[in-house]
Amino acid sequence: MRELVSAIRQDVKAYLRLDPATKNVFQLIFFNASFHGLTLYRLSHLFYHWKIYPLAYLLHYIKRVLFSMDIHPAAEIEPGVVIDHGIGVVIGATASVKSGTVIYHGVTLGAKHICSGKRHPDVGRNVFIGAGAKILGSIRIGDNAVIGANAVVLQDVPENAVAVGIPARILRREIDAELGRQHTDGEIVHRTESVRQDRAEQPVGQRER
Repeated sequence: MRELVSAIRQDVKAYLRLDPATKNVFQLIFFNASFHGLTLYRLSHLFYHWKIYPLAYLLHYIKRVLFSMDIHPAAEIEPGVVIDHGIGVVIGATASVKSGTVIYHGVTLGAKHICSGKRHPDVGRNVFIGAGAKILGSIRIGDNAVIGANAVVLQDVPENAVAVGIPARILRREIDAELGRQHTDGEIVHRTESVRQDRAEQPVGQRER
């Protein structure tokens, strides 16, 4: 139970640091639906860990109905993760997400095939996952990566990389990026501009259709 309280406290700090719309703790606790959904996940995950499966799945069901967030109780989400807006987020049972990551609405961390065992992605630290992105299969997203909105990622993404498109491809890699640090607004704007430049520099006939 102490770990649960500590995780929620770290989530609060992450929202205050990484979500510009969150002005204070009062607003977050009482009026932020995605934070509520994340907190219900943590409760259901706790009961799942204790093998009290009926209660774990009951909380999972309540979260799906109230907040339109489907995060399996078995998924491993480190403290200090931000799920912004929350609607339509799906995180599978064998997925993992590390601290400092920001997940926007409509994101899926899912499987590519119907199979048992490990079948969902592992997301590193300080990753930015844009709205509607789909990350599928037992793949790894490296620390400090940026996944563009609506991208469909089917293979590993290196650390400090930007991945966009359907299927996603690596357009730029920030070799000199500092690991273990959350992306700033300026860095995100810079990386977005670099993606546009890379697209513009490609011959028309070589662009993906």
